[in-house]
Amino acid sequence: MSTPPGTALTTLPADLPVPIDDGAAVHLAGLSLPALALPATDGRTVQLSALPGLQVIYIYPMTGRPGVPLPEGWDAIPGARGCTPQSCAFRDHHAELAALGAGVFGLSTQDSDYQREAAERLHLPFPLLSDAGLALRDALKLPVFEAHGRTLYRRLTLIAERACIVKVFYPVFPPDRNAADVLAWLRARRPS
Repeated sequence: MSTPPGTALTTLPADLPVPIDDGAAVHLAGLSLPALALPATDGRTVQLSALPGLQVIYIYPMTGRPGVPLPEGWDAIPGARGCTPQSCAFRDHHAELAALGAGVFGLSTQDSDYQREAAERLHLPFPLLSDAGLALRDALKLPVFEAHGRTLYRRLTLIAERACIVKVFYPVFPPDRNAADVLAWLRARRPS
């Protein structure tokens, strides 16, 4: 069930399989972000354990590129499809998240050059982090899946406060609603 040529990467098929909560992220709340330095699309190296304040890190399998077909069977993998709509939703809600004091990062195993194209094309006002070596998976035991000979992250979102994980969204579905769900959670925990 691959995506037909010409289908917009920003569109989610109506028949996407819903990922199930397999418990693979239940251990994350309360953990500290590890001392990992990851390259960002804005040219910086971001030290996760030194992130200040409130940070949203949405972790996704991989973004597609216009004119390049998604891997065969991609839409049939629960939770795989939707990285571009998820990124666009965080872009569209960025000002609201910033008004609540939250920084935003996207993170995948794709290298920074690949991610930079997506960040520029999608006009993302925040950097994407590259974890090509799956160091964050190893440090936090993050859930992954195998597709076409590659190990990719399962979609999840971490909210960290002073580099400590305070909330985990997993599984994330539909991906284009994740930013609104994060925003609602942040608003609900703010004192009136």
